[in-house]
Amino acid sequence: MKLSKSIWQTYKETPADAEIPSHQLMLRAGLIHKMGSGLYSYMPFAYRVLRKIEQVIREEMDRVGGQEILMNVVTPAELWQESGRWEKMGDLMLKFNDKAQRELCISPTNEEAVTDIFRKTIKSYKQLPVTVYQINTKFRDEIRPRFGMMRAREFTMKDAYSFHMSKECLDQVYDDIYRAYEEVFNRVGLKFSVVEADAGDMGGTDSKTHEFQAIAETGEDVIIYSESGQYAANLEKADTYRDNLSFNLEAQDLTEVATPDMATIEEVCNFLKQPQHHSIKSLLYTGIGIGEDLEEETILVQLLGDDELNELKLKNFLGATHVMPATEEILRSYSMPKGYIGAANLSQKIRVVFDRAIDHKAFYTTGAMKKDAHFTGFSPERDTKDFEVVDLRLAKAGDLSPDKSEKVLEKKGIEIGHIFQLGDKYTQAIGAKVLNNQGKTEYPLMGCYGIGVSRMMAAVVEQSHDENGIIWPKQLAPYDIYFALIGKSAEIHETANGIYEEMKSGGFDVLFDDRKAGPGFKFKDSDLLGLPIRVVLGERDFKESGELEIIVRSTGEKVSVKKEDLVDKLKEVFSKI
Repeated sequence: MKLSKSIWQTYKETPADAEIPSHQLMLRAGLIHKMGSGLYSYMPFAYRVLRKIEQVIREEMDRVGGQEILMNVVTPAELWQESGRWEKMGDLMLKFNDKAQRELCISPTNEEAVTDIFRKTIKSYKQLPVTVYQINTKFRDEIRPRFGMMRAREFTMKDAYSFHMSKECLDQVYDDIYRAYEEVFNRVGLKFSVVEADAGDMGGTDSKTHEFQAIAETGEDVIIYSESGQYAANLEKADTYRDNLSFNLEAQDLTEVATPDMATIEEVCNFLKQPQHHSIKSLLYTGIGIGEDLEEETILVQLLGDDELNELKLKNFLGATHVMPATEEILRSYSMPKGYIGAANLSQKIRVVFDRAIDHKAFYTTGAMKKDAHFTGFSPERDTKDFEVVDLRLAKAGDLSPDKSEKVLEKKGIEIGHIFQLGDKYTQAIGAKVLNNQGKTEYPLMGCYGIGVSRMMAAVVEQSHDENGIIWPKQLAPYDIYFALIGKSAEIHETANGIYEEMKSGGFDVLFDDRKAGPGFKFKDSDLLGLPIRVVLGERDFKESGELEIIVRSTGEKVSVKKEDLVDKLKEVFSKI
């Protein structure tokens, strides 16, 4: 490819709304073009990278028996209404009416669509298991699209779905695809961790689900992991224990203490000169969409003062579609002054839940249920009549792993893949039955397996760049070689064209910078784009020595080589990158 004929523009300045390296560099290197909020077009070089990623995914999915299909981007409301997700997906789903006033949406995911295909295609257990996948456009109407391809509204995704007659069969295919994903991410050169995840609304409570997280300081997800590697989970799923806390076990009377204008744990504990874990944090929450009737319930959550609530754990505990802090109106209805709430001798009838980290026999400081006052000497066992105990706290570095054998650490990650076991949730909802080996109808079990393809591309840039630009791994680079011509004469241009053809004949994808520009301009563009190797043909040096220069982008290593030895030397250098 000759750059003089390309549609390519680089930029010196970083766009003001580009906050992380991948977003900044992909815009500056002319890989993506912003069309609107969270909407990006792939320019030629980015699209070449994307196709290479897609090919790796296809090879690994085909290797485990996947069959590629292509489903509609637009799907009818009827399918979503059958599953009950037409309303549940909420604002993430972009809905519209066609000319006949039929309700449609731009697909944010395809469980309903693929189950509809299945129920009209597969009739017998003899046709199972079956796995289908697609690489297609998705649209989710994110409220705050940000970070470029990391959280775009329109993106490229690989989604796969498997159907099974037994849990054993589902487990086997799930494990096969788990290993296929590991191979995909290894092949594209990503550093990643596999972590336990929450099935959320996708699967049941006993469903397997794992996330594949690319390690990056700019990642939005937090990974909790043990140094030995025996345990890893995302922050929301992590099941850890507080490490050896000392509690106040000396018997005390429940005593009211004036705490004027002290509505935070930090203020009260500083005033009383005690550690924060000797206090109780009381949070009033509302669970919404509980049970078949989608009821609401208000609950009083009790945590150690220096812990934070894991809202996902609370949502799962309540079986709610979502949870939220109680409104001012609800607080008033329970006569609970914000900042001074407690569970001591409650007169109101309300469900009380203590986090498992709290020692019920110990004595704590807690809100006295009136403004500017707290209780000391609060004993959960003595001063609260009825309560439940459950793990509700948010894990953090320094906790103990689930088996309490070692401390856990934190690191940040970018979710690039997520696999679920769905059970029969969608086959039941959509009415997809097959005949089993006894001639009776049965709802098959499903698995769901996603990879964010465009997000993977951005994750590679996050992990592989320097102050000058991107450093593409050779297996993904849009081209192998950036060939820069530095010279003006017709003779050197003719020589350069011959070298260009020789490198292509030698098996290399070559980007030939034949533009009328100076060496500084070309070298900056070369570093910004980040192809694995730069070859420089400088007119003056070539006339003096008959040599060209090879520069390795990742290391800066330079090698001078004669024209006749160029292709062989390139093969040698390229094999070592």
